[in-house]
Formats: sequence, structure tokens, C-alpha cells
Amino acid sequence: MQRRGFAGKRLAYDRVGLGMGSSSKKTILSSFESTMNGHTAKLMVTSRNPEETFFIGKIIGRNLTERDVVALVGDLGTGKTCLTQGIARGLDVPDEYQITSPSFTLINEYQGRMMLYHFDLYRLSRASEMDDMGYEEYLFGQGVSVIEWADKVSGILPDDTLFVSINYADENERNIIISGQEKKIAIISEELGNGGF
Repeated sequence: MQRRGFAGKRLAYDRVGLGMGSSSKKTILSSFESTMNGHTAKLMVTSRNPEETFFIGKIIGRNLTERDVVALVGDLGTGKTCLTQGIARGLDVPDEYQITSPSFTLINEYQGRMMLYHFDLYRLSRASEMDDMGYEEYLFGQGVSVIEWADKVSGILPDDTLFVSINYADENERNIIISGQEKKIAIISEELGNGGF
């Protein structure tokens, strides 16, 4: 899908964070690109600790539907797996399932209100290894795919992928940028606002 130009506005506002007495910032960068599937938007949230990162993931998970793909990008230790744990709980994966990084198997599967396929591509040496695993069955199948280290396979991701970039702000804080279809970003933004962000 061809992407077209920059055309957006920038909105910023502050919210009180999760009732923990901390202040969180949320910035919406809206309607900055047009695609054949509609407009895309970006949402930036600052997480002050793993609990907030988990909560952000849970909100994302609640708003995912069948065949959604979430591409996670960030340095080692930024909280990609913590966010995925929240996504799993948002998809109603039972608490008895411990969500861990499938570093040695590349993929773990969890049953919630729909299947969660959790990829960790840290050890992936070449994108063609995804072909060997039959990635299309997962990405275009009946569940939701969450891909850690997704930058390694950006060429195979669907156009409507939800991208989540997690960056260190400091030792504890993370800047989380969520980008994707404008409608989904608006819903996630509203739910985060209702949850204290």
C-alpha cells in the first residue's frame, strides 16, 4: 500500500496517572498520513513504571480484533514483554498463563477471547525464517499477533499493523508511541484517558 504525505495537527494535554499521584503526559499526533485504508494517527504516552506499561498493554489488548497485528519495537529491557503481558490480559488470556518471551521457540500461543500469537524475533537472523514458520497462518489467521523486534520483519507486516515503539526516557520511565489506524488510536486514547492517562 502506498503511503502519502504529512498533513496532521498536534494536540497535547496532561492527565493524572493511574491514581498513583503521578502525572502522565499523553500527546496525540493525529491524521498525519493517508493510506488506502484511511488515516493513521500516533499517540505518545509516558509510562512511569512497569505497572503503567502493563496497563497500557491491557487497554491495547481490549481493543484488538481478529487478525490484528501489533508490532513492538524497542531496545532490550524497555518493556516489550511487559506490554505484551498487558495485551494478553486485555485479550482475556487467563492469569494462570504466565506470558514470557518466547526467545528460544520464536512463538508462544495463548487462548483468550481469541488466540494470541506472541512472537519474539530477537534471535531471528534473517526475515526468511518467518517463511519457514508459516507466519502468514498467524498474521492472517483467526487470532491476534504480537511481534517483539518487529523491525526485523517490517517488510512482511500488513498495512494496518498497530506499531508500538518503546523508548527509554530514564531508568524507570518509558515513552511509548502507538501508531496505526486513526479510529483504533482514538479509541485507545480515550480509554487511556478514562484510566488516568
